[in-house]
Amino acid sequence: METFDIVKLASYRENNRIEAKAAKGGLPRSMWETYSAFANTYGGVILLGVKEREDGTFAPIGLTPTEAEHLRQDFWNTVSNRSKVSAVLPIESEVEVLEADGGMVLAIHVPRAPRDERPVYINNDLFGGTYRRRGEGDYRCMRQEISAMLRDQGAETMDSKVLDDLTVADFNTDTVRAYRNRFRAVRQGSSWTDLDDERFLRAVGAAAVSREDGRLHPTFGGLLMFGNDYDIVRECPQYYLDYQETLDPAIRWTDRVHSGDGMWSGNLFDFFFRVNRKLAESLKTPFKLDGIFRVDDTPMHKAVREALANCLFNADYHGVRGVVVRRTPDKLVFENPGDIRTGIEQMRLGGVSDPRNGLVMKMFSLIDVGERAGTGVPDVFATWANAGLPEPRIEENFGEADRTILTLMLEADAKPDNNEQIPDDYEQINSSNEQISDDYEQINSSNEQITDNNEQLNGLNEQITERQRVILHFVEKSPSATYDDMARAVGVSSATVRRDAEILIGCGLLKRVGSRKAGHWEVRGEKNHDIR
Repeated sequence: METFDIVKLASYRENNRIEAKAAKGGLPRSMWETYSAFANTYGGVILLGVKEREDGTFAPIGLTPTEAEHLRQDFWNTVSNRSKVSAVLPIESEVEVLEADGGMVLAIHVPRAPRDERPVYINNDLFGGTYRRRGEGDYRCMRQEISAMLRDQGAETMDSKVLDDLTVADFNTDTVRAYRNRFRAVRQGSSWTDLDDERFLRAVGAAAVSREDGRLHPTFGGLLMFGNDYDIVRECPQYYLDYQETLDPAIRWTDRVHSGDGMWSGNLFDFFFRVNRKLAESLKTPFKLDGIFRVDDTPMHKAVREALANCLFNADYHGVRGVVVRRTPDKLVFENPGDIRTGIEQMRLGGVSDPRNGLVMKMFSLIDVGERAGTGVPDVFATWANAGLPEPRIEENFGEADRTILTLMLEADAKPDNNEQIPDDYEQINSSNEQISDDYEQINSSNEQITDNNEQLNGLNEQITERQRVILHFVEKSPSATYDDMARAVGVSSATVRRDAEILIGCGLLKRVGSRKAGHWEVRGEKNHDIR
């Protein structure tokens, strides 16, 4: 975590990584909610002795050195009490008393908690005291969010569970045969090729001997890899795989493959190979196919395979909404339920492999699909850079449905959605010109071409899109909705919703009333505009 720079205090704004509290009368109780929220989300810094002005800027309240030191001591005394906080995350150097122009400031740097310590909760109340950060505020986690964090705590990956009520006879025989054929082609000379199916499946991790009855049963990873959809859903009701192809805007889907249509097995192995062939068609580089393996296999093809495999390796199949892969003329999008176990920064850097489904990764790697050294995502970024394409976008969404989204643009001049990213440092977060701020005053600033020029837009009789119409109807029913709420309702990124809101404000159809935190939306005069 980058060191907070007190010299730049006036340029900082509250967001998903910074929270300011006056703390004139001592440690505020709400600070511990923010501590939990930062620990369970991206990490962040809590500033005590700082107030937020009406324009959103920060200013010291005038704490004396004695008061600031007293706050520091109170913090350490309280955070060390396990009945108050479940985990002590900062180290000594991350709690600083700093001198600002106008008073002292206590800066508490809260790192993102390791997955084996999440959820971090307060007041000895797991289900009532677990928080996460969204925009500028903290929210209490729902039970399913907490359950997802608890699932991720274990040293063993969740797909290692042995399923005692199934046998290897429940596997799809065509899938097992196809996998063995690929294994034989890739691992020529392996002694495993001569094993019968039961021993082979045990060797690759698809089956294991149960401690309950001493017999061979599928592992959860084996069921995901080789099972049939109806058996997988019985074990994991939220399981769903969906490939959506929209190459013609007049048609909802020009092609679709999903696990619940009853036309194929619905397992990970078959989904991967069906979808990979379709994704390869989106790449302009000429190639020659031999199944998944190519006579002239290019870095682009390898990168797309890696992105698809990574999506399947890291999905939380107990999470909602399932795996979704989208192909449009200008981009590929890979979505999986679950957050990034290593965090976005480490995922970008590479070198640390911490898959949510280790057995699934192992079984794919045995047929030369996927990187096991944690270098897959950095390789995707490098390949896209070498091809002169826009940098891939990684988005990590928290809430009722934690999701990880990777977007690969396919055109050099394409402009990807400015999905909310986790900034690399506080300076980047808090630049006064930062575009990703949720500051509504910034949206309505006279410097914004699209927000304070209503006469020009109305003169052009600006048309609004169907998505923007849906946004208007949504906020009319939910005037306190956040950008994240709108994004979930419409099914796009928060950044896309933010741009739509700016257009609607500029058209005079939407207005923000009140402060950023306590305000609401008003829908105005939609009937005067042409809705297409």
